[in-house]
Amino acid sequence: MFNSLSDRLTATFKNLRGKGRLSEADVDATIREIRRALLDADVALPVVRAFTGRIRERALSEEVSGALNPGQQVVKIVNDELVGILGGQTRRLNFAKRPPTVIMLAGLQGAGKTTLAGKLAHWLKSEGHRPMLVAADLQRPNAVNQLQIVGERAGAVVYAPEPGNGVGDPIQVATDSIEVAKSKLHDVVIVDTAGRLGIDEELMQQAADIRSAVSPDEVLFVIDAMIGQDAVRTAEAFLDGVDFTGVVLSKLDGDSRGGAALSVAEVTGKPIMFASTGESMKDFEQFHPDRMADRILDMGDIMTLIEQAEKNFDEKETEKLKKKVEAGEDFDLNDFLTQMAGLKKMGSMKKMLGMMPGMSQYKEQLANFDEREVDRVEAIVRSMTPTERSNPKILNGSRRARIAKGAGTTVAAVNQLMERFTQAQKMMRSMTRGGGMPGMPGGGGMPQMPGMGGAAGGAGNRKKKAAGKKKGRKGGQSGNPAKRAQEAQELADRKAGKTKDPVGSAFGGVDLDKDEEFDPANLPKGFGGIFPGGKK
Repeated sequence: MFNSLSDRLTATFKNLRGKGRLSEADVDATIREIRRALLDADVALPVVRAFTGRIRERALSEEVSGALNPGQQVVKIVNDELVGILGGQTRRLNFAKRPPTVIMLAGLQGAGKTTLAGKLAHWLKSEGHRPMLVAADLQRPNAVNQLQIVGERAGAVVYAPEPGNGVGDPIQVATDSIEVAKSKLHDVVIVDTAGRLGIDEELMQQAADIRSAVSPDEVLFVIDAMIGQDAVRTAEAFLDGVDFTGVVLSKLDGDSRGGAALSVAEVTGKPIMFASTGESMKDFEQFHPDRMADRILDMGDIMTLIEQAEKNFDEKETEKLKKKVEAGEDFDLNDFLTQMAGLKKMGSMKKMLGMMPGMSQYKEQLANFDEREVDRVEAIVRSMTPTERSNPKILNGSRRARIAKGAGTTVAAVNQLMERFTQAQKMMRSMTRGGGMPGMPGGGGMPQMPGMGGAAGGAGNRKKKAAGKKKGRKGGQSGNPAKRAQEAQELADRKAGKTKDPVGSAFGGVDLDKDEEFDPANLPKGFGGIFPGGKK
């Protein structure tokens, strides 16, 4: 969502970086680019004019001229104004003091009201409510049947006394549904009304009559996010005819521009309350203007990620893992599988990754990301025995070949997974010791992780490596669990005087005497990527 607008604005702000002072010409050039970006995003012209006017006024004030970093100050101003035109503050549902709370849906034909009714019911259930869907759309063919199917997917009860297809009185159905909800202890009633055109006076009057009959606590106007500037005219017609209290954006995932979202709240003065962002019942979220503004400006949406994690991760399992790590026990593949299950519940990996700050620069990689990769990883882990998951060190070559065959993949894929898992284990150990995450301040003590750059280990890590070379510290274990076990046995045999390595053996001329411990610093150049402390 908002991909085009986000790209244009991000590119515009890059021109302001590093400038100690912004001239009026710089401000005008920035405003001009913002105006073009908004018009390309199909934002209504009156909204564009008001928006850019406010930004220009603030950008030329002392607020920017006196700032240490005027470029960042302009970005902050744009962010503030975006939050403003998106509604300002998060608007939550108003629930009735005496249940049931009645929510009426209205909107154009084809806006997605029926599907959205199911998503809203599913969301309300997750919040602890008992919603009931009401089939008051008796005009469109098979609308009643569609709502029943959607209600079944959402796990919500559907009240549909009339067959529809032009048969039945929608006003009477809506009125009767309130008493039915009271008798069956449903605390929320969602009335799905017939779609209509703004110029259809008869159907608009029917919507007004339903509103008068059931006195809804909320009237939500469902609008297709892809209709662009036409959203303003449609919203104004429904505001006059039905007088809605809030807006719901449907099909937001299919629109890279987002003009409707940036226009309707500003013009009507009614807040955007929810957004539908996909086809699944879970692809529905409360609309937060500040978070959406952050997404548009490529600042990410960490709060939504945290909320999704809190909903989908099992608290007992999380607490169990926490105690395990605090006790010094290793993070094993059973824990890894539990975390994977939680991630899958959170929904699309692409969407989650897209909520991370600065992800616009990885747009191509995100577009090419295969969602099935998560399933492939899970298949590999599930192909292991419980013992192998608890103790991955026993995974020798034959076991890995069996696991690869069971998961329908290659041994190379199993090896790659185990390398990533080993890195996750090291990270957990570092956090247990209070070392923090590798590459972060205070993260010394962890070997440099592959692909994290030359400074990933931090200064503390480099000091420990140097100290390790001077003291001849123990280490040099192979990344292969089978080799690691073999090396440990050989080392024990050498200490016991059972064996002696010949000169010029597998380590290229390094003679390991029976009384000498293995020092990776003595390895030939090129072994640094395999053994911690080895020469790079």
